Amino acid sequence: MPYLLTGAQGQAGRRLLSYVVSLPLPNTDAQLLAAVLAIRAARGGVGNVTGTDLSTLRLEDARAAAAALRGLGWQIDGVLFDGDPTAAVAVTIPDLARETGHPLPVGEKLRSRVSGWVARTLTAKPVKKLPPAARLAGLFLAAHGTCDSAGQIPADLPEACRAALPDLLAKGFLAELSQDRYRLDEAVRHLSGVRPPTGGQATRPGAVPSSWPQFNADAWARWKSEATPALRRHVEAVEHCALCALPVDRVAQAFMVAPRPMVIAKATMGAYGKWKGLHPDRGSLAAEFTVAFRAEHGHGPSYYQLTSGLGWGLDRSLGAYVVTRLVKNEWLVTTGAVPWTLRPGPAAQAQGIALPKARTEAPGDVPAAV
Repeated sequence: MPYLLTGAQGQAGRRLLSYVVSLPLPNTDAQLLAAVLAIRAARGGVGNVTGTDLSTLRLEDARAAAAALRGLGWQIDGVLFDGDPTAAVAVTIPDLARETGHPLPVGEKLRSRVSGWVARTLTAKPVKKLPPAARLAGLFLAAHGTCDSAGQIPADLPEACRAALPDLLAKGFLAELSQDRYRLDEAVRHLSGVRPPTGGQATRPGAVPSSWPQFNADAWARWKSEATPALRRHVEAVEHCALCALPVDRVAQAFMVAPRPMVIAKATMGAYGKWKGLHPDRGSLAAEFTVAFRAEHGHGPSYYQLTSGLGWGLDRSLGAYVVTRLVKNEWLVTTGAVPWTLRPGPAAQAQGIALPKARTEAPGDVPAAV
């Protein structure tokens, strides 16, 4: 079956689950409900849910789970339990309505895809009748799993979910399970959130096939050996990033070949004018995305990874222009022409959106923030 998530969407799914388990909730009932509600309300802090949706979750005590979320300030009307089960009820999550410091910075398209993935995973045949702890565990392992190899059990998997892992193996959600490793069963690998390389090429949707005929492994090794220590660390973080899974010649080309000057067509500038009017929060969302991306990947996003990860659905020329405007307006900053170095700029930092304090580098080194 076709994969439900791109690499960027898988990252958003993992960020959703990390956010949910960071909340002070009493059990997996409340955590599972929080996951469904949070992704629906990720854009603007308000999402719709029906009584039928609630029933599908098969919570052991749905009212108690809702009460636990209300204790965090989430606004869940009691009509969800007592009214028409098919009627949409708005749920408000104040934490997700913030303009700065948003814990789930996603675009609408990305939000919708991740929400659909959550629903499909929870209703997959091997898990749909299991208790909440097992289904929440299924979400975690799908989000962190690959389509063709064993993965590490995520460190933030709740203990109740860890105890339910044998049930996922018995029901065929997992093909293998050891103390700290697992492999998704073939029947559910289309739910996996990590896109690994295959045959030397990236399987990440949207990746451009390698076409640089001048690549030479020895020349690449020499280039890295002559780089400053900080730049070399950054290069190797990108080159060996399992989440990006980029071919080595693609990485080498990005660093070794000077980028061509950007030529902006009038049509692109016109499209940008219309697009920016529909995205007034583009600066803060982009800056927050770079912080979250860097925390997971160990390096900043590329222009494409930024625009696609936010679900903006832009072609490459418009996407590149959008990012250059974000840099020009100081929402983002990049280290010269060094790729994969996007991070929050002065305008974002003024709103409290910043990376953890970087190390002090020796003069002439690429800053640690790369």
